[in-house]
Amino acid sequence: MKEWSIRGLIFSALFAGVMIALSFMRISLPFTTVPITLQTLAVMLAGSILGARYGTLAVLIVIGLCAAGFPVMGGNGGMAVLVGPTAGYILSWPFAAFLIGWFAERVGQSKFTFPKLLAVNFVFGSLLVYPGGVSWLAYAAHIDTLKGALTAGMLPFLPGDLIKAVLSAAVVTAVWQVYPIERILNTKLDVWSTDDKTLPGRH
Repeated sequence: MKEWSIRGLIFSALFAGVMIALSFMRISLPFTTVPITLQTLAVMLAGSILGARYGTLAVLIVIGLCAAGFPVMGGNGGMAVLVGPTAGYILSWPFAAFLIGWFAERVGQSKFTFPKLLAVNFVFGSLLVYPGGVSWLAYAAHIDTLKGALTAGMLPFLPGDLIKAVLSAAVVTAVWQVYPIERILNTKLDVWSTDDKTLPGRH
């Protein structure tokens, strides 16, 4: 089993902090208990920049802190959040971060980097989250129809998710120019070590 790197763990903690900070940027909608937040953007960025392992860890740190009662979800915390109407979305985030990171590690830098990252972020950072999110929302909020569940938990959020995916892809494409994902993973060395040697980027 490959080693964890100190650098990767530090970045995971930093991105957990970013995710917590972005959770406070939210807009409540009158017709649903699901707010518009930037936490999905944080999940996309964590997976894309940190890769599968460290991106997932960043999300799990936030969920763990929430479970422990810390107000890391827009000022809310505790198990009540993790069994509330939005729990399905929250518990889908680690899977989203893992898959985004897994594909990001294999994208490579080329003229197609941006559209590839855009597709990966939107499919796994947005669409993947909705089956669990909408299903649990319908159960927790006692929504009886599929149309009602989709209206309350998915359809109004898709345009914003697309914008987040575009923003994430743009940010990550720029970041990779100066800090390629190999520096987090040390994949050029075939080991996730504590060595902080600067590694060459993809060409």
